[in-house]
Amino acid sequence: MRFYDFSKHLHHHPKLLLILYALCLTSSIPLASSEIKDTHISYDSRSLIMFEQFGFTEGGQVAISIKRCLMEIKGRKEELNPSSMGFFLARDSSFSAIFMNDSLQSKDESFCVLSSRYVKLLFNFNELISMNTSAYNGSASIDEADEYSLVFGNCQPEFEVSMDVHTEMYNLQDGAKNFLPVGQTFLPTFFLSMFIIYTCFFGTWSFVCFKQRPTVDKIHLIMGALLCVKALKMICASEDRMYVSKTGTPHGWDVAFYIFGFFKGIMLFTVIILIGTGWSFLKPYLQEREKNVLMMVIPLQVLENIAYVVISETGPATKDWWTWNQIFLLIDVICCCAVFFPLVWSIRNLKEASKSDGKAARNLQKLTLFKNFYICLVMYLYFTRVVVSSMDGVLDYRYEGFAYVLSEGASLAFYVFIFYNFQPTERNPYLVIDEEEELVAEQIMQDDDSFEL
Repeated sequence: MRFYDFSKHLHHHPKLLLILYALCLTSSIPLASSEIKDTHISYDSRSLIMFEQFGFTEGGQVAISIKRCLMEIKGRKEELNPSSMGFFLARDSSFSAIFMNDSLQSKDESFCVLSSRYVKLLFNFNELISMNTSAYNGSASIDEADEYSLVFGNCQPEFEVSMDVHTEMYNLQDGAKNFLPVGQTFLPTFFLSMFIIYTCFFGTWSFVCFKQRPTVDKIHLIMGALLCVKALKMICASEDRMYVSKTGTPHGWDVAFYIFGFFKGIMLFTVIILIGTGWSFLKPYLQEREKNVLMMVIPLQVLENIAYVVISETGPATKDWWTWNQIFLLIDVICCCAVFFPLVWSIRNLKEASKSDGKAARNLQKLTLFKNFYICLVMYLYFTRVVVSSMDGVLDYRYEGFAYVLSEGASLAFYVFIFYNFQPTERNPYLVIDEEEELVAEQIMQDDDSFEL
């Protein structure tokens, strides 16, 4: 009987290295929020199928049940060894040891990942054969607190496996089940606090707009709607995590979260683009190229939100999960790049206008504001897309929830900057800028290279 030989194929088949990389990379990608999951595997011959990652405390529990399990050979005739297929738990730090140490030290070509001393075997398919059934229930208790990955191993890839898998992972707190990983237990309270903050933010913005009614433009109303949708998204996130922690499922709050997240994403990029063009408060219209950017970003945001829902509701056990991740990241990069074009165009137009309209002082004020907005936008996108993702990958599992704190903190700071600098203000018709200020401003604009983009 020939088992799947990892040591031999590590050198000749880089796909195994990609599998190892994918399993490690999963730690930096947020999985679905529900920790009671049902997954369907259909004619799958992958050597490793990643199901979940979960941060356990000591005494945490894993329960898994499979039914309608079917194994079919593809191609050549091969004898099935049911002990070469099964489920196991492994720490993230163990994967490199599994493939490098165990497989290289094993002189037997029949080495199988299920026999590694670095994994906690839950059960293999011998149990199904011995019981002459296509269904099986298994559970295990966690002896050492850590973050574990639930993985299905198939050391006979010439066999395709089909099955329905039901998994439950939870920790015990004062005798009660908590289905949130140990590093995310504070998230329901955190998201609730963010809802309160954005609700107060929305109330303050409404008061400012009401007080400055004569100077309120359409963009200010859209900005207010953005705050409202953001607050609703936060309360849905709080309820989602609260129900997941208690019952393991979000009870429909995930649907509301996706809906408000969808509108928030579209409205945020729309507000950034409209502010970048100067629409409403600098000019009452959009140029054709600015409309094209807006019409490109909105459909991309729709597709990005579809990809996000697929990623959140399925998981790495699904064959196309990594493809959807790549689509999500690609679209996000395109949208982040696209929003800079209107802003750069506005800065260049103001720079050119200052040379001919004799309003250098006013143009300098506008240019300074747009330059600061440009810098803040770069910092916001870089921090939320790069820094937070990097931090999420290196944070200990006990503190993984702080990636959400960093992301939401950066978002709140960005919102405060936008709403403070572009709030409706009274335009003083008696404000006069003397000739000396105009000359100084014109000289600054000529000497300052920071306005050149």
